[in-house]
Amino acid sequence: MAITPDLKDWTWVLERPCPECGFDADSLTPHGVAERVDAALPRWDAVLGRGDVCARPDESTWSPLEYACHVRDVFELFRLRLGLMLAEDGARFDDWDQDATALEKDYARADPETVRVQLAEQGARARDAFASVPEDAFSRRGLRSNGSAFTVVTLARYFLHDVEHHLHDVAG
Repeated sequence: MAITPDLKDWTWVLERPCPECGFDADSLTPHGVAERVDAALPRWDAVLGRGDVCARPDESTWSPLEYACHVRDVFELFRLRLGLMLAEDGARFDDWDQDATALEKDYARADPETVRVQLAEQGARARDAFASVPEDAFSRRGLRSNGSAFTVVTLARYFLHDVEHHLHDVAG
């Protein structure tokens, strides 16, 4: 059975805590996000070392490996989006279909050791990008293709929720 696409607009996590994972975006800066990414990287490494990393809990839920592939790609995507926001006034982001990406990159058949290295590299690059944002750039703006508007601060918070929420998804 195919994975059911997640069509939710998760930007609401910028306004209230996530009842599923407990994430609370309030008061996080890009620098605080970088610190929490740094804390999440060893946890993702541990997930990729688990014996059940390739096993889906059910037919309609990604395996821990598939979630790790997704997070690896989220690290890269948001680092690039942050770069656009810092380089361009009113940056616009192309649509990203996470479910199409999972199929195109064949997340389910990825090599866990390769993903482990890639996730660590992309995570470190994203961490460093958010850590290096100057405070006078926190209010720079960007716009997602569906119309969702972000500042550098809200982009950082939204990004971190994805990283931490999926750790909650794979807890076991």
